[in-house]
Amino acid sequence: MGEKIRYIETTAESFAEVEPESFDVVAALEMLEHVPDYRSTVYALAKLTRPGGKVFLSTINRSSKAYLMAVLGAEYVLNILPRGTHDYAKFIRPSELANAARDAGLLVKDITGYSYNPLTRGCKLVANPSVNYLVYAQKL
Repeated sequence: MGEKIRYIETTAESFAEVEPESFDVVAALEMLEHVPDYRSTVYALAKLTRPGGKVFLSTINRSSKAYLMAVLGAEYVLNILPRGTHDYAKFIRPSELANAARDAGLLVKDITGYSYNPLTRGCKLVANPSVNYLVYAQKL
């Protein structure tokens, strides 16, 4: 408690070069679908993590249901997000993200879905990762 937080504007890739194996926990939530190369970002996140450390990732599945809900629903029907926030082509299937994590030296421990309720503005974990999902992995 009482420690100062230091904010750094950089990429995960650049930060991993100067701070390798510096963190026990690394989280990248709702951003992988917005980076130029998610595989490179996942590799950098793994590099930032100490051996035995935990990595938490969340993103949007590349599925027709995700397109309907995250793009059409959120951006065009409910106007929760600005139009053009998401590019469906950059959505990532759970199997693709799991493969990227494994290739980066992470052991995938769990993949679970979560859903957002726009009326309550709340999220809850669900078994089906068809729209939004979380990945929990550990660095080997």
